[in-house]
Amino acid sequence: MNREAFEGSVAAHRRALHAHCYRMLGSLADADDALQDALLGAWRGRETFAGRASVRAWLYAIATNACLAIIEKRASRARSMPDAVRAASTGVEVAALELEPIWLEPYPTHELVERREAIELAFVAALQYLPPNQRAALVLCDVLDFAAAEAAEALGTSIATITSALQRARVTIAARVPARSQVEELASLGDAGQRSLAGAFVEAWGRADAAALVALLARDVRFTMPPIPTWFAGREAVGRFFAERVFAAPWRLVEIAGGANGQLAFACYQGPAYGLGALNVVTVGDGTIAALTGFLDPAVHRRFSLPDR
Repeated sequence: MNREAFEGSVAAHRRALHAHCYRMLGSLADADDALQDALLGAWRGRETFAGRASVRAWLYAIATNACLAIIEKRASRARSMPDAVRAASTGVEVAALELEPIWLEPYPTHELVERREAIELAFVAALQYLPPNQRAALVLCDVLDFAAAEAAEALGTSIATITSALQRARVTIAARVPARSQVEELASLGDAGQRSLAGAFVEAWGRADAAALVALLARDVRFTMPPIPTWFAGREAVGRFFAERVFAAPWRLVEIAGGANGQLAFACYQGPAYGLGALNVVTVGDGTIAALTGFLDPAVHRRFSLPDR
């Protein structure tokens, strides 16, 4: 297989492979590294491929093993703030930025070419709780629809091992992922409902109207701000933090076309200069905002090609 033929075979799968690596690793940068390693490995092993499996299965097997190699070398991603700190703040003070542990990162929805529910923040976060072999088995079989035999061949193990890993992984995922995906939640709102919720959210934040914002929130809403380890739970705590801290400065919000991780997302610009301060991903539940995740890392913002001001 010459380089032109190789590039042609890979091109149709490149974006989906990157999303696969992100699911496995919870990080855009790590997904970049894994994909690069996988494509280099595929190029070096192209002559041994010989059409024994589909190009898709061959590439995903290499990419999965590249992810497993990275998992073995690097610290796992923090799944959520409660994993990293003992309790939510009861006041409005926040801790300093922390680069370790490395937090889960959002993924630009416009780059997705497959099932959006398989990239939602809750699902990707839940995957990070799984041991590497269970994570790989679940993603290959339940997301990519590999047969157990294909997954076993990809991972160099037995069908019995894959079946056992799948059973355990499904139990963990079921306990940590909401019953309804964000795809289902947003569909239940419909286009008009989504526009109404997004518009009310932007207006309340832009007016610094804490009461109006709280009215949009679920009773047990959670607000996190990676890489700041402080988090807030419940309407009262979140509302107080916004009223006393967030709304101390003026803001303008712009909805991000396509969102992030298949969810509603907003670029948040802080005055008076209105520089980009955060990327907020919204989790919807029963028509309300069940969670807000404000990603503060400029490196994450750049991956969404957002204007600085």
